[in-house]
Amino acid sequence: MFQRLMMICLILAVVLGGGYYAYQQLVPPPEEVVTGPVFSTHKVARGDISVGVEAMGSLSPALAGGLEVPHGQMPGGNFVINRILVKPGETVSQGQVVAVLSAPELAPRIKTLEEQLDSQKEALAKLLDLPETQLDNIDPIRGITLRAPIAGRVTGLAPKVGVELKQGQIVARIVDDSHFRLTARLVQSEFEMARAGGKVVLRFPQFGGVVPAVIKDINPNPVPTKISELDLNQGEAGEELIFVYWAEIEGKNPGLIRPGMVAQVGLVPVGQAPDEFVARQLRFPAKIEGYVDEETVLNRADAIVSQVFVREMALVQAGDPLVSLAGRDAQKNIEERLNKIQELIIELQQLNAKKEQLEIRAPMDGVLAQLAKQAGQTVQQGEWFGAVYNTAEMHMWVQVDDVDVLLVRHGSPVEITLDALPGKTLEGKVAQIDAMGRQEGGIAMFGVHITVVGVPELRPGMQAQARITAGKARDVLLVPLEAIFDDGGQARVEILQPDGNPKVAAVELGLMSHRWAEVKSGVNEGDLVITGSTADLLPSQRIQSRNNLLPGSPGQQQGGTGRPAIPGVR
Repeated sequence: MFQRLMMICLILAVVLGGGYYAYQQLVPPPEEVVTGPVFSTHKVARGDISVGVEAMGSLSPALAGGLEVPHGQMPGGNFVINRILVKPGETVSQGQVVAVLSAPELAPRIKTLEEQLDSQKEALAKLLDLPETQLDNIDPIRGITLRAPIAGRVTGLAPKVGVELKQGQIVARIVDDSHFRLTARLVQSEFEMARAGGKVVLRFPQFGGVVPAVIKDINPNPVPTKISELDLNQGEAGEELIFVYWAEIEGKNPGLIRPGMVAQVGLVPVGQAPDEFVARQLRFPAKIEGYVDEETVLNRADAIVSQVFVREMALVQAGDPLVSLAGRDAQKNIEERLNKIQELIIELQQLNAKKEQLEIRAPMDGVLAQLAKQAGQTVQQGEWFGAVYNTAEMHMWVQVDDVDVLLVRHGSPVEITLDALPGKTLEGKVAQIDAMGRQEGGIAMFGVHITVVGVPELRPGMQAQARITAGKARDVLLVPLEAIFDDGGQARVEILQPDGNPKVAAVELGLMSHRWAEVKSGVNEGDLVITGSTADLLPSQRIQSRNNLLPGSPGQQQGGTGRPAIPGVR
């Protein structure tokens, strides 16, 4: 009986002790009870903010030059590289010798001198109206005979017998007026229709009908030109600049066209006959600049006219005599030509036994990028030998989307960083923004050209990150983006009051970066803006506000609505 009572007492003690322990574990003390949400805040302070557009691209040199094997008045046509004095990657100065060449073959040079000698003899023979075989026996006192360089009509004939002519004075002009020439200025739409070899028709106010002509060449590079230079009837608007393309046009002269006449130009569609009814008239007229073939006859020395062989507007053939000159200066001119012929003969003799070395020099200050040849190899005159680039100024081409391009301005400062140069920031600016975008992956991308102030460590092709500054503000009130939320189109923040209660305030925003926003009004320096709270946690993370032994229903919880803490939206 006693043992049974002891067992019962022991069981009761265990049950009561376990219950008390469970109560202590499940029910927190009064001071640990949470009565409301806990807020995360940030103090409004002043600071600087910078907003920009970031993009990546590769660097290319703004200044670069090519190394070429010298050409011109040099011995030989083929050269052998004797020595290379500079290695790729080393810096060079303008004019510095990069490689030394030798000219083992002088035959091309000798041939050139022989051709020059023949040319000098031929010119002197024509000047004196003598066969070349008689040049060794000529007398310089006989004087000079000026001849027509081409077939055509004599115009502007100035000399008269007995009159002294100065060296360089125009004697006459020989004009082949059978074909005229002019330059038309085309706008973009007209340039896209025109082509070299295409047909055009010209209309002149001086006579009826149209004159057919042909486009000989079109310059594909647009030229900025004032409208006043293209059409004199534009008034004040004529000072506006537009891009035009130059098209050279030639046509057969029906006999009425003269230099200075203005014509309306019409483009004839491909495959159509030159007809004014099918031609598209150009926006700007064109002026006849002259004739296709015309030459000016100049006096070659101070001399007195001894005979005039032609009259004004006379038709002559190439080589026909025009004027005969005599005098001391004419005699001197002939003697100088004879001396030139003798010099060429002597130089030809010297080259037969002469070996000359040549040098390839750097065209500019910079870094030697590469060499295309090695010592011992053969190169040609004018052949490309290598490249030099200057890192003082570099170019960078990047792409930005159609949203960011609106933030980019011409001349905007740019900060450039490279993985190859950690910790170093280069300066640059926006030089050009493409006016038209290109679709890439369904997104319109615009090209932006940036000039970069370089440093010696840069190399062409390096990948760089560019941050184009779109706006800056200094000493302004800043709040983190996660404190801002939108309420019906109005930006707002919650400010924690000294009594612990939040207050909603409407704010006016300025610049916004990826982390901060400029607040122009609505908050004061030192205000605590709420960036988050325990009420923003998921239901499984909320702090219970009642000391229930069993989980309560959602309606029994306090402390918020369970909104997720999304940065920038609250």
